[in-house]
Amino acid sequence: MLHIVNATIHSPGRVISRGSVAADGSRIVAVGPAGEVPVASGATVINAAGSILVPGFIDLQLNGAFGDDFTANPETIWRVAEGLPRYGVTAFLPTIITSPLEQVEAAMRVVAGGRPKAFRGALPLGVHAEGPFLNPKKKGAHNPRHLRLPAAADTAGWSADAGMRLLTMAPELPGALDVIRTLVARGVVVSTGHSMATFEEAVAGFDAGARYGTHLFNAMPSLGHRDLGLPGALLADGRMTVGFIADGIHTHRAIVDLVWRMLGPKRLNLVTDAMAALGMPAGRHRLGEYDVIVDATSCRLDDGTPAGSVLAGSILEMDQALRNLVEITGCPLGEALETMTTTPAKLLGLDGERGRIAPGFVADMVLLSPDLRVQTTIASGEIAYTAV
Repeated sequence: MLHIVNATIHSPGRVISRGSVAADGSRIVAVGPAGEVPVASGATVINAAGSILVPGFIDLQLNGAFGDDFTANPETIWRVAEGLPRYGVTAFLPTIITSPLEQVEAAMRVVAGGRPKAFRGALPLGVHAEGPFLNPKKKGAHNPRHLRLPAAADTAGWSADAGMRLLTMAPELPGALDVIRTLVARGVVVSTGHSMATFEEAVAGFDAGARYGTHLFNAMPSLGHRDLGLPGALLADGRMTVGFIADGIHTHRAIVDLVWRMLGPKRLNLVTDAMAALGMPAGRHRLGEYDVIVDATSCRLDDGTPAGSVLAGSILEMDQALRNLVEITGCPLGEALETMTTTPAKLLGLDGERGRIAPGFVADMVLLSPDLRVQTTIASGEIAYTAV
């Protein structure tokens, strides 16, 4: 068993000043104030010494890290997963960008194959396919050679049970609405993104069952006060959960605050959209089939210009996204945590077992310092990272 004592526990909707948590195997069995959770004989005890204990972070859009790109080599998913706890990530969706469909299928097989022997790390919850059913006018860093129109034949084997958890597509493309309806019926969460959709076309996608928006404001038309387009539809429709990269680079810092005030913790989902350069030195890295120039803060396609003009993923760390949201908006920590714990868990239908520190939930937890930096990460009841 694992027992954490003397922690300030922040779980969405609940704060315990001097709390204790007990986990048996991969599940939490008890949570409460000091003295109410007895320490079992032989348990591994972590004295939090007043540090902040929070649920493990869930990243729904991660392209790779530590030099590995999931699209180029899906076999690296579990290797990258072992390193993600250093950022507080305990579960994630490996993201395959536009590429031959065989790459998506390969990633699904890798995830379905289960964790390697002696694995300790973040659990891949399934695959996020970002493409290939995207609008060429908003392709961003996606290779146009592999873009295609939505077709039932191309998605015949895609379901939540098969490992396809999230699909980003442009709802205005011919055939898109039928594919959305079919995939939603199979348990897949469909997201709207990389799109030129009008407000009306976006709402038609929502009516067909799409429930998510991929990296708000990026790879979609600008928001106009008369021509709202996809970003306006995502903000206005209460059915939608909205993915957002809170790095102050993909959007202005003032937009981070505005989006927070418009969406709040129940609809805003922080993601990293991190690429292979995460955790690596600045320089030249790969995203899918493209070279990307990475500096200290951003990733851009190598398009021949001195600095590159097209953003291509990020090097944002998940715990940094949390710090950014709190610092920019001044929001309470508990509400900020929802955007990367309970909100993504609910989107995936996993809110009965992930996203909270509560009995019966998966023992995914992170100890944070007072300045919200990762000290220790517990994934499925095992210590997966401890800061030196």
